[in-house]
Amino acid sequence: MQLRTLLEDQLFYRIPLKNLETGHYLFSAKVNGVNGNFILDTGASTSCIGFDEGTHFKLISEDSIVKAAGAGAINMKTMLSRKNNFSIKQWSIKNMDFILFDLSHVNEALSQANEAPIHGIIGADFLKKHRAVIDYGRNCFYVK
Repeated sequence: MQLRTLLEDQLFYRIPLKNLETGHYLFSAKVNGVNGNFILDTGASTSCIGFDEGTHFKLISEDSIVKAAGAGAINMKTMLSRKNNFSIKQWSIKNMDFILFDLSHVNEALSQANEAPIHGIIGADFLKKHRAVIDYGRNCFYVK
């Protein structure tokens, strides 16, 4: 039995991924009904959106005492946005939280590889909660 059949029989939803030149996996999703481009990152502990995208996605944010680190940057100021709607094609959830922080270092790295900027990163918090299965061979992932 193929992985796809097995997972879809268990009501997992299949999401195609685009493999970028940088090795990242990109997909489109909506936050609060607004389209955006996101990287799937198993190494990111929490899902995040760039500070400058808060208005774009109609986020209501609050101050956060958490400092972010990653991709060569440390001690970055963050904000928290709670209870957002998040959808990928026909699959959707309510009450998704995002950390907001400066993603300019990520987008600069993508730019140097001639890739378009992203709006955010979907991390391990989301992947674990929705029992994600990544099929690297077929460039897709599944969520429940």
